Amino acid sequence: MENNTRKMKKQSGFTLVEIAIVMVIIGLLLGAVLKGQEMITNARAKNIENEYNGIVAAIYSYQDRYRALPGDDDKADRFTDIATCTDLCGNSDGTIDGNFDSEGDTDESRLFWLHLRNAGLITGATDSLDQPINTLTGIIGVSTELTAAGISGTFVAFTKIPQNIALIIEARLDDGQSASGRIRGLNSDGSADAADYADANELYQLIFAL
Repeated sequence: MENNTRKMKKQSGFTLVEIAIVMVIIGLLLGAVLKGQEMITNARAKNIENEYNGIVAAIYSYQDRYRALPGDDDKADRFTDIATCTDLCGNSDGTIDGNFDSEGDTDESRLFWLHLRNAGLITGATDSLDQPINTLTGIIGVSTELTAAGISGTFVAFTKIPQNIALIIEARLDDGQSASGRIRGLNSDGSADAADYADANELYQLIFAL
């Protein structure tokens, strides 16, 4: 009876060594999860950067080929799917008019996407004027209309950018401040400066100057 009691005492509970091993394993698992999340976040930031670079390359290719800005091109009826310039060509004044997120089909900021698609420089239906969806489910827009970000000239805008992505892009490509540099940040409605992306719950607009 006494021997059985001793065996039961020996078998109950965990030793400090066993607890330490478990804690190490948990720590390794947590580290792997956090590292995985960091890699995913960095990959999403890189995707936004690649999308921006792709749009810039398309703009320069269009200008080189047709001597005009997409959207502003007054001879876009050269394309088979733009039979007439009525409402589907720009005015060739060197700017892309209309808000970057415009829904007006006669705005050059919408014609921009129609012209690029017809030129085969971006994917999408050649009768579509819709702004493309970025990797974070916001839109990509292009315009030269002045914005609350204080940028003049042509810019590329991305919406629905989470705080962590905005901070990575700013740190990697610009000065880390939302109100200065070639990348500016706005709140989700575009009405105010992003205050250096201080709000973790906000989805920001990122404005890239060309």
